[in-house]
Amino acid sequence: MVESMSLVKVGSLSQLPADSVTEVTLGNDTYALCNVGGRVTAIGGTCLHRGGPLGQGALHGNNVVCPWHAWEWDCQTGANDFDPSQKVPTFTVQVDGDDILLEVPERA
Repeated sequence: MVESMSLVKVGSLSQLPADSVTEVTLGNDTYALCNVGGRVTAIGGTCLHRGGPLGQGALHGNNVVCPWHAWEWDCQTGANDFDPSQKVPTFTVQVDGDDILLEVPERA
């Protein structure tokens, strides 16, 4: 079965300045939106270590730092900085004018 995807507006570029991260919740799912030097990306919002809220963390270069225990995750690949075999999911982002659109699976 092929999963259908849809673009959902999750924020505004004007509210996500360069070199910042924010948390977005859609239903039961959370995402971390990263703006690294003007490039907006999205990863799963839950740290694999202890479930910390990645979107409430801070950026350290290209990584978002979990606010609970300082685990770092690459904003583009989702890979952990210490053990790249551990990854949070990544999601496609499109910027249309000031709108930030996130590609997420459609719910049946």
